[in-house]
Amino acid sequence: MSSNAERMPVWPTVEHMPAEELARRQGVRPVASVDDLARPDLFESDEELDDFLADLYASRRAGVA
Repeated sequence: MSSNAERMPVWPTVEHMPAEELARRQGVRPVASVDDLARPDLFESDEELDDFLADLYASRRAGVA
């Protein structure tokens, strides 16, 4: 007698693709260094960065009260 746990999953749509295959098709490579993620020109000014961080911290504290 077999159980449902032993069956292979059925993908919900024909469009489903495993992450490994999607990454292969898009030419995505693993991150070799944290420096690969750096974007020094992400914010146009220090003020823009400060505004972003203030909003981020406020949103994180919003659910704590």
